[in-house]
Amino acid sequence: MEGKKKRILRAFRAAFPYTIPIFAGFWFVGLTYGIYMNVSGFSFWYPMIMSLTIFAGSIEFVVVNMLLGAFNPLQALVMTLMINARHLFYGISMLDKYRNTGWKKGFLIFGMCDESFTINYTAKIPEDVDEGWFMFFVTLLNYLYWFSGATLGGIFGSLLKFNTEGLDFVMTAMFVVIFMEQWLKEKNHVSSLLGLSLSLLCLLAFGAENFMIPAMLAIIGVLTLLRKPIEKESEEVCQ
Repeated sequence: MEGKKKRILRAFRAAFPYTIPIFAGFWFVGLTYGIYMNVSGFSFWYPMIMSLTIFAGSIEFVVVNMLLGAFNPLQALVMTLMINARHLFYGISMLDKYRNTGWKKGFLIFGMCDESFTINYTAKIPEDVDEGWFMFFVTLLNYLYWFSGATLGGIFGSLLKFNTEGLDFVMTAMFVVIFMEQWLKEKNHVSSLLGLSLSLLCLLAFGAENFMIPAMLAIIGVLTLLRKPIEKESEEVCQ
């Protein structure tokens, strides 16, 4: 029993330093999300429960507008699948790593996010550290960072006295930053330009209220058809 405790503690000590940068980012965005929920008219219970059960930052921001709009479960389902479709590829990549993690596997699957995936997939885990426990603590710590940030934002949002008008723009700003980061990482910008062009066409065709889902379907379809030419062009640019 003592040996098991030491093994678990060793894994925690190895995992924690990797999550420190995530803590800063998750708390800032989580606090913003909690305040945004409060400004939108929801009590702190909403960001608290949603961060516990959904645990998907992008979707949680989008859900605010869904809750304020007309009841449309189909749109919610499609939107969630579209935005988080990348997790399908994360899951496939982690099949071998999660294979022998026992009871921890369920939580590792539920708690997988961009940051946890990146750490667990790329980290050089010391030989004397249990890999399953290391990945568990990375996932658990990131989960707690987001949950605590969102909850505190919801609690203290009601105590803020400054003018919060325009805070709902944070969701737009977040997606712009994500897009810009992706743009800077790309060797060429074919995929990004296609996404922008198809979104604009769908906006003109379907209007501001209904263009999102057609745009996402169009982007997925076109990028799937053009995947090989785009990959070939990317390889040529890299050379």
